[in-house]
Amino acid sequence: MLPVVALIGRPNVGKSTLFNRLTRSKEALVADLPGLTRDRQYGYGKVGPVPYITIDTGGLTEGAQGVEALAMEQSLRAVSEADIVLFMCDTQAGFTHQDRQVADRLRASGKRVVLVLNKAEGLEIEEAAVEFHALGFGDPYAVSASHGEGIDELMADVLSAYVVPDEVAGMPEPDAGTRIAVVGRPNVGKSTLVNRLLGEERVVASDQPGTTRDSIAIPFSRGGKPYVLVDTAGVRRRARIEEQVEHDSVVQTLQAIDDSNVVIALLDASEGVTDHDAALIGIAVERGRALVIGLNKWDGLDADQRDTTRRTFDLKLPFVHFATVHNISALHGTGVGDLMRSVESAWVAATRELTTAQLNKVLEQAVTQHQPPMVRGRRVKLRYAHQGGKNPPVIVVHGNQTEDVPDAYRRYLENKYRDAFELHGTPVRVEFRTGHNPFKGRRNPMTDRQVKRRQRLQRHR
Repeated sequence: MLPVVALIGRPNVGKSTLFNRLTRSKEALVADLPGLTRDRQYGYGKVGPVPYITIDTGGLTEGAQGVEALAMEQSLRAVSEADIVLFMCDTQAGFTHQDRQVADRLRASGKRVVLVLNKAEGLEIEEAAVEFHALGFGDPYAVSASHGEGIDELMADVLSAYVVPDEVAGMPEPDAGTRIAVVGRPNVGKSTLVNRLLGEERVVASDQPGTTRDSIAIPFSRGGKPYVLVDTAGVRRRARIEEQVEHDSVVQTLQAIDDSNVVIALLDASEGVTDHDAALIGIAVERGRALVIGLNKWDGLDADQRDTTRRTFDLKLPFVHFATVHNISALHGTGVGDLMRSVESAWVAATRELTTAQLNKVLEQAVTQHQPPMVRGRRVKLRYAHQGGKNPPVIVVHGNQTEDVPDAYRRYLENKYRDAFELHGTPVRVEFRTGHNPFKGRRNPMTDRQVKRRQRLQRHR
């Protein structure tokens, strides 16, 4: 399970700024789950030695009323979900009575608390930190969330207990089968689909939204192959979240996506594709998961409704063109067999071994058909490629000036590799590496043509 890190503190100490820094997102308002920003914001942490889930919260304020009281309640719930609490204070504002009140709350929680002094840029930190030692959480970490100072060291220390020892790293886990997470909004038919795949009523299926409270992992076999099927709780928009147990399901759903090999994203075709559907699918793609999409309750739509659903799908989900889409009925079983065949092929594609010779041949053909752009009068040169990882397939392309390769050309290469190797059902990632330039720093470096001409002259002498 991924560790969960909650950002807690009084208002305006920089929690959202740190959240953006840890998740490498531009702003908390557009992070993983839209609609939760007034409540709690969830994201995958990307700064540190191991992956984790981080939670941004509103300010924790004693005696708050109205909306502030609700924000405080949600902050306390984030503490209950967390493995580690980053207690943030404003170094420039100094120690306040509110900080002490927050500290009292955190001490009572029994959670591991790490004191973080934000906005420490330009300050004599040893002097500024003296008064915060009175909180009793040990030596504080001085950081600047806005400038990124001290963040790497903070997360390296905080997450050190979760680093896998060298002798264990890379050891294969017992093969329990392909792990499939079924995700989607409440009441789209996830539990009904799970029961259909299992061939028995193993999980509670009801037309009452929110029936599934926990992620339920169920081993099963199909066609002689082992699988583990994970039924997840539906993730609601904030306006419909009322009970703490439904809040807690968000963390479990994010965990299930991260732990899965393949994600089945189930949508209710009768309701079309919503922004929330797009957000959940976007999480799976961002995590590099193989993906299959099921449009459930398709059999209940007339021709006009089907056309509308297709148009909405193309409009809101252009980034999942690689995923196979199935029109199904979980209740009646229509199309469910095809869904599982796509799951298997997506996992095979995600873990395919690609030889360097094959990758370089495709690269040569792609560059011949469409050359990289000119940058400052010189054309970007892509020289060779090799596989850098699997699940998802990562292809590393080496050359010069690769930092200037536009995203459009990266997508062009991703599509070329996808088509060449039939990598359907999985994201494909192309990463660029710039090799050492022996002429860097010299004035008027020779062009490749001039170098070759000099070499020919030297051979003839």
